[in-house]
Amino acid sequence: MPSVDSSAILRVDDEADARELAVTFRDSGRRYIYFDFPPDGYVAFLAADLKGGFFNTRVKNRYAFRRDDRARNASMAS
Repeated sequence: MPSVDSSAILRVDDEADARELAVTFRDSGRRYIYFDFPPDGYVAFLAADLKGGFFNTRVKNRYAFRRDDRARNASMAS
């Protein structure tokens, strides 16, 4: 979904039905999936002036996550 204006974060995506947030980082291209993330949190993330700051204070170390290596491998292949 949307790319964002951030020096650290390339894009954020959500799967509201599954309550998952996906964050792709600009430098590494790595994508992480955060679980049990509230849908209104996604809206707030997109509206935040500082996406990295929002991530650091409202997402990082607050939700269980996994790295999605399939997404990174797919983007490297194209």
